[in-house]
Amino acid sequence: MLSFNTDDLRPQDRFDYWCEVRARNLFGVTISLNPHERQNFRGRFTAVPAGGAMISEMQASSYWVSRTAADVARAPGDSLCIYQQLGGASWFNSKGGGEFVVAANDIAISHTDLPYLTRPATAHGFDLRVLKIPFTGREDLVRAARGLSPALLSDNPRLKTVISASLAALAADCARNPDNDFDLAVDHLAQLALLAQGRVRHGSPESRAALRSGFLHAARDVLARNMHRPNLTPAAVAAELGISPRKLHLLFEPTGMSCARTLTAMRAAEALRLLRNAPMQPVAEIAQASGFDSSATFYRVFRNVYGVTPGDARTAAVLD
Repeated sequence: MLSFNTDDLRPQDRFDYWCEVRARNLFGVTISLNPHERQNFRGRFTAVPAGGAMISEMQASSYWVSRTAADVARAPGDSLCIYQQLGGASWFNSKGGGEFVVAANDIAISHTDLPYLTRPATAHGFDLRVLKIPFTGREDLVRAARGLSPALLSDNPRLKTVISASLAALAADCARNPDNDFDLAVDHLAQLALLAQGRVRHGSPESRAALRSGFLHAARDVLARNMHRPNLTPAAVAAELGISPRKLHLLFEPTGMSCARTLTAMRAAEALRLLRNAPMQPVAEIAQASGFDSSATFYRVFRNVYGVTPGDARTAAVLD
């Protein structure tokens, strides 16, 4: 993993370092900032390999970014880029895509080797996640994505949901298990992005596989965000995703755990985390905070999952 933070540098050196390392060398862009603003510049950047691709996250003060024809000639990327705004908003301008604003949680997609100009649209600065997928070895991707000007994801809330959930899952998985093979997950994300922009067919085997993977990530995301609700049901999850309960069941079938069992496992894991990290919190409160409808249900499920009572698990954590 590549990681750097300007806090480790003298204030007068931070922006120049950012220009050379992050902008020019890593992303092949030109950046600029008024001299009187450079003293207050701060930035943090991480990049993790994801198969043959790279997923990165960046938080930084505002500045102008341009990818000019000279930048493209000097540092061609020849990749599909999926850009997600995590916070704030950014203004974009490109010859083929025109002007648009990427708001918080929005997604933009482009071929890396087309000129553009961008800058944060709010005082929040840059706060983004980027997946860069090289065309090398992906001939279908080359045909579909080359020449794709920077543009917002098409107005398709379901595809936005599955791409967002898939990006978050890939970032988390790469951070936890950097040695794993993520090529299939990256291929699915490329397919979803091009599907959203009308560059590939909806009914192809590749599109169907990518949608199944994306909806599974989205379903798990819904479970994780709502597991504290005791009345959360598979039907409610399916409704939020805009799919049928049967389709939701089919998404989880290959995992060997149903949607309901996955939810129970998430709640038990959250309870274990709280037992370890909040030693003074009453067990009944932990059960409620984890989404269990009663203490009796909580004790039964917890013992089935971990083979010990919540009290024993807490004692073991204290003794570790």
